[in-house]
Amino acid sequence: MDESLGPLLTRAEGLLARLENWLPSPAASIDWQQCLAARWQRDGRQGRLQALQVNLQLRISDLCGVERQVAQLAGNTRQFLQGLPANHALLWGARGTGKSSLVRALLAEYAGQGLRLIEIERDHLADLPRIVEGLAGLSQRFVLFCDDLSFEAGEGDYRQLKSVLDGSLEQAPDNVLLYATSNRRHLLPERQSDNQHWQTVEGEVHPSEAVEDKVALSDRFGLWLSFYPFTQDQYLAVVRHWLQHYAAAAGLAWEWGRALELEAIRWAGGRGNRNGRCASQFARSWVGRALLDR
Repeated sequence: MDESLGPLLTRAEGLLARLENWLPSPAASIDWQQCLAARWQRDGRQGRLQALQVNLQLRISDLCGVERQVAQLAGNTRQFLQGLPANHALLWGARGTGKSSLVRALLAEYAGQGLRLIEIERDHLADLPRIVEGLAGLSQRFVLFCDDLSFEAGEGDYRQLKSVLDGSLEQAPDNVLLYATSNRRHLLPERQSDNQHWQTVEGEVHPSEAVEDKVALSDRFGLWLSFYPFTQDQYLAVVRHWLQHYAAAAGLAWEWGRALELEAIRWAGGRGNRNGRCASQFARSWVGRALLDR
């Protein structure tokens, strides 16, 4: 070999080594017999499923104050697991009321029956057809979960989601469903100006195209579940549940009384909301402080 090529080859090998550090690592295949959940990740223009280690301690029975919503989504999920017709689901409403927790609790409840969960971010929804293609033919049943789904005015991505729901997912294998959570019922901001262009035609009220466009997106989800702010009684019931949960795990004796109730109410008042998340946070704080002082 020409000795002048030696330095050139050395430089080429060094360049390739540096380039390899920028390239995405090969995607490892997922054993869905062992893996219960995964997250879709983007590496440049490529994407892959990354297996997740999930915590299955949250159970459906822990979701207090939203029993109706739990029953409906659990029923839809059981239909899905048994190969019966089931709907894509949109869980919308007040923050901290258990929307995301409900989806994750379903995994803990039904993983033994073949349910698997795949998390996908809103910005990656265009990759849904690729994800679905890789799930076809598998024996497990997959819920594609998009948390905190919403779009701002002027964004066109929501039209892409409409086509995905009507096209790719509607014709997807029957082992795939989409569950999404949002603080907005129609996933898009609704403005008073939208109502200025309603028309009356021969006595019938017709909404403007802007309103129709916004409603059409959420209409793609066959099941709507609404989550509302808790009443004070609901909030306190959830506080008692989580106090019992955390205290029992720590072996702490405790007693519900007026002083503890007022403390829980002040905690919620300081945050300006009453919901399950707030109740759980108070219970963790109170039990932690009680254990520290014991």
